[in-house]
Amino acid sequence: MKLGVYTAVLHDRSLREALETIASLGLEGAEINAGGFLPTPHLPVKELLSGEVSPQDYLKVFDETGVSIAGLNCNGNPLHADPEVGPEDAEDLRNAIKVAGLLGVDRVVTMSGLPAAHAGGQWPAWHVNTWDSGYLDSLDYQWDQVAVPFWKEIDALARENGVKVAIEMHPQNLVFNPPTLKRLVEKTGATNVGAEMDPSHLFWQGIDPVAAVDWLGDLVFHAAAKDTRINENCKIYGVLDDRFTRIPADQNPTGLGGKHVVNKWPEDSAWDFVAVGRGHDVDFWSRFLAALQRVDPDMAVNIEHEDVELGQLEGLQVAARTLKDAASAVASR
Repeated sequence: MKLGVYTAVLHDRSLREALETIASLGLEGAEINAGGFLPTPHLPVKELLSGEVSPQDYLKVFDETGVSIAGLNCNGNPLHADPEVGPEDAEDLRNAIKVAGLLGVDRVVTMSGLPAAHAGGQWPAWHVNTWDSGYLDSLDYQWDQVAVPFWKEIDALARENGVKVAIEMHPQNLVFNPPTLKRLVEKTGATNVGAEMDPSHLFWQGIDPVAAVDWLGDLVFHAAAKDTRINENCKIYGVLDDRFTRIPADQNPTGLGGKHVVNKWPEDSAWDFVAVGRGHDVDFWSRFLAALQRVDPDMAVNIEHEDVELGQLEGLQVAARTLKDAASAVASR
């Protein structure tokens, strides 16, 4: 196991400072953002692709801090119908795969994307309870006419560059659970597309992440460490809580490409993303790490900090402590 941090939470620091922070936590890997929803302050993508910056020069800071690259991240919606979003996110993913190949990094994390409901549509449509036959008609279009051709291309590009693309099973995407991940692989005949196991998005769906790892087996390429806490309000609002509200423009909501921005999370939420250990205890995380180890003893597991109740370093410290205790428990078995 290689335990590390997805450095988006450390984008306010230089790359060296971020790596030194990771090392101070007793962790050894850094997952670096390469495009998509978020900027790339820790990775000069264009300069690496053009040759202006050499891979050797870029990698020096990793050698000097003792923290290695544990993957690139390019989460976005490459299938978005908005011409200001989809094409750019798709090109970011292609570039991330090429840069990973240049750097000798063999994992790129992303999302499957979500198209419009039908040809000519302008807004992504997420069909998760397809009781009406029209929804199945829409899914046929989304999968067969949009997703499959794109992902066949991405699989070939990944294979050409010696990279495996790990898809985060995320809501508002065609691939959001283990069956849809396997469906994408089967429909495309992919050899270099598989899963990033992020338990946080599985918890609120009622999915057991350990069972999911065992079910997907060698389709699991990579893992995130992010926790979810189910709150008392879930008894009333349920997991499909739609009480999000707009964030005023003068408060600079996080952009998602084009005119799209993140909305405000419900204050009395049904569930929340929390630091590793604040939703599920060390026993769960030790079983999760053990399941990943059964698939690949060298699996990279990177902390993703989105706990708004804890500060930047505090959240990373809580998560790192839980993960290291869980890893020790696995090692002692």
